Amino acid sequence: METQKYKRYTITAALPYANGPKHIGHLAGAYIPADLYVRYLRLKRRDVVFVCGSDEHGTAIANQAMKEGTTPRAIIDKYHELIKYCFNKLNISFDIYHRTSEPIHHQTAQDFFTVLNDKGDFIEKESEQYYDEEAGAFLADRYIVGTCPVCANENAYGDQCEKCGTSLSPEELIDPRSTLSGNKPILRPTKHWYLPLDKYEGWLREWILQGHAHDWKANVYGQCKSWIDGGLQPRAVTRDLDWGIKVPVAGADGKVLYVWFDAPIGYISATKQWAIDNGKDWKLYWQDKESKLVHFIGKDNIVFHCIVFPAMLKAHGEFVLPENVPANEFMNLEGDKMSTSRGWSIEMHEYLEDFPDRVDELRYYLTAIAPETSDSEFTWKDYQARVNNELVAILGNLVNRVMILMHKFFDGKVETSADKLTLTDEGVKVEVNKLYNELEQSFESYKFRQAQQVVMDMARLGNRYLTEKEPWKTIKTDPEAAREALHNCLVLIGHIATGLQPFLPNTVTKILNMLNWPAQTIHFDEEVVFTNGHQLNAATLLFEKLEEEVIEKQIQKLINKKQAIEVAVQESEAAAPVTPAKENINFEQFAAMDIRIGTILTAEKVAKTKKLLKLTIDTGIDQRTVVSGIAEHFEPDAIIGQQVSILVNLEPREIKGILSQGMILMAENAEGELTFVSPVAAMPSGAVVR
Repeated sequence: METQKYKRYTITAALPYANGPKHIGHLAGAYIPADLYVRYLRLKRRDVVFVCGSDEHGTAIANQAMKEGTTPRAIIDKYHELIKYCFNKLNISFDIYHRTSEPIHHQTAQDFFTVLNDKGDFIEKESEQYYDEEAGAFLADRYIVGTCPVCANENAYGDQCEKCGTSLSPEELIDPRSTLSGNKPILRPTKHWYLPLDKYEGWLREWILQGHAHDWKANVYGQCKSWIDGGLQPRAVTRDLDWGIKVPVAGADGKVLYVWFDAPIGYISATKQWAIDNGKDWKLYWQDKESKLVHFIGKDNIVFHCIVFPAMLKAHGEFVLPENVPANEFMNLEGDKMSTSRGWSIEMHEYLEDFPDRVDELRYYLTAIAPETSDSEFTWKDYQARVNNELVAILGNLVNRVMILMHKFFDGKVETSADKLTLTDEGVKVEVNKLYNELEQSFESYKFRQAQQVVMDMARLGNRYLTEKEPWKTIKTDPEAAREALHNCLVLIGHIATGLQPFLPNTVTKILNMLNWPAQTIHFDEEVVFTNGHQLNAATLLFEKLEEEVIEKQIQKLINKKQAIEVAVQESEAAAPVTPAKENINFEQFAAMDIRIGTILTAEKVAKTKKLLKLTIDTGIDQRTVVSGIAEHFEPDAIIGQQVSILVNLEPREIKGILSQGMILMAENAEGELTFVSPVAAMPSGAVVR
C-alpha cells in the first residue's frame, strides 16, 4: 500500500469535446474511474482537487457547427450544458467542471505559449498547406474532402475516411475540394510554431521507460515505448483557423493554438478558477513537488498525456509531472465498436432518460466490466444479470433481510450491555480487516474492478454469516444469540456502506437512512459503531429487479436507432441538402423561429405525470428528445412514424429530469382536442416550414 508521501492530489479526467453528446463508453473509460479514485482519496481525508471541463476548440467544434448550420459558440454552449448535466446526474463529483472558452483559460494558454516561445523552445518553419482562394482561408484537415485512395469514398475527410476508417493526410485525397466553397484548393506557404519533441526524446526515455516501467499500466507503458522507440518528431502547436485561442505573437494573424496544445492546459486553468472560487492557491496543486498529479483518460489520449503534455510541462519548468496515467482501453457494445455517428451507442443522456432512478446500477456495471487492461463489452443481458444476481440478490438481499428481522424480532432497536456495539464475532472481524486492506491496496493500484468486488465480498460474507447463524430459528431457543447475530450483521452493513461510498453513492444514502445515521460521509478511519438504544428506520428495497421486457426494449431501441440513422443517411444522400438550423432563440426572438418537419421515432409516457410524453424525433439535422404535453390525447405506440412540425432552435430546458430540445406544434379546436401540424403529403425529415 502506498505510504502518504504527498500532501495533496491533483486529479484530472479527460476534457470531453463539446461537439456532441457523450456515450457510456466515455464514462467507463475515464470519468467513473477518476471519480472512484477521488472519492476514495476524500474518504482517506486527503487534500484533493478533481478538475475537468469541456474542450471547446479545434476543427471538431467548427466542423459540427457547419453540420448543424450554426456557429461554434452555439455548439459549445449547447453540448457543454448537456455534458455537464449528465455528469451531475451520474454523480461524477468534480470540484469544478470548467470550459476552455473561458477568458481565464485563453490567458493561461497564451501565457504558457509565451513562456516557451520566449525561452526559444519552439521551432518556426514554413510549409505548404491547402488554401481556399474564394473563402480566403487556409483549410484545416476537416475542411477538405475528396476521394479516399483506399476505398474510393468520395466524401473522405483530410484526416480520415469515415467509411473505411483509414487515417489520411490532405495530400493523399484524390480530387480534394474545400468544404467552405466546394472549390479545389491550392497549396500556399504558411508559417507555424512547432514543439521539438525529438529534443525531449532522451529525457522521456529515461522518465517513462526507466522511471515508470513498473508502476504504469502495461498498455500505457507499451504505447509510450512504441512511440519513443519509433522516434519523436516536431509537432505543430499552431494552425490556421478562425475558431480557437489566438497565437500571442506578432505576425500570427489568423492563427490559433492547436487544440492538442491548449486542451491539457485546461486542467491548469480549471484549477485556477477553482482556487479563485474557494480561496485556494492553485500553484500548490501544480507546482509543489509534494503534489501528486494523476490523469484519467482513454487509450486514444495516452500519447498526449504521457509524452506531449509532459514535454510541455518539462519545457516550461515550473510544473510537476504526472505521477501516473491509468488509461483504460475501449468498451464495445453488443459485439460492435461503440459509435454515436453510426447510432450504435448508449448516450449518457439517453440512459438517464430511460433509467433516471438507476444511476448506481450503471456505475456498478461499468465498474464491473471496466476496460482496465483490455477492451470490454457492454451487453444489456449482462447488465441485467449483474443487477439481478449481484446487486439485488447479494447486496440488496443482505440489507433487506437484516433490517426486516431486526424490526420483526427487536422492533428495530439496538440493545447492548456494552458501551458501544462493534463486531463481536472474531472470525468476521478478521475477515473484514483483511478485506479493508485489500480494498485500499486495490484503490492505490487503480484496480477499481477489484476494489468493487472486495466490497461485494463483504456482502457475501454477511449473507454466509446470516445463513450460518439462522437468527430466525435461534430467536425461539436463544434470543440473545439471535440478537448478537443480527447486531454483527448491522455493523457489517455499516462497513459495507463505508466501502461502497465511492461506487454507489445513492445506495449508500439509502443504507445510512435505514441505519438512521445522520452522517453523509463515513471516513475510512472512523469506527463503525452503534450505541445502546439506537433506533433503526424502516426497511426499504435498495434495488429492483430488471425484467426481461425492459431489456428487450433497450436492445430493440438500439437496433432501431442504428437503422433510423442508416435510413436518414441514405435519404440525405439521395435528397437535396437540408437547410442548416438557425441558432437557439428565446421567446423575445420569436420571429427567428426555425420550424422543420420531423418524424417521431419513439414515444413513451413520462413516469409520474399525466400529460407528458417523451419523444425521439428525427429532425433531418439530428435525432433529439422532446418532452410534449400531449399524453392525454395520444397513445405512444399510435404516433410512432407520425410527421410533425417542430421548433428546432428553442433553447433546451429540463422537464421532469429530461432535457427537452425543441417543441412540436399542435392545433387545438374549441373542444380542446389536439391534432398535429403536419404536411398533407409525406415530406423528408428536415423540410423547412415557411
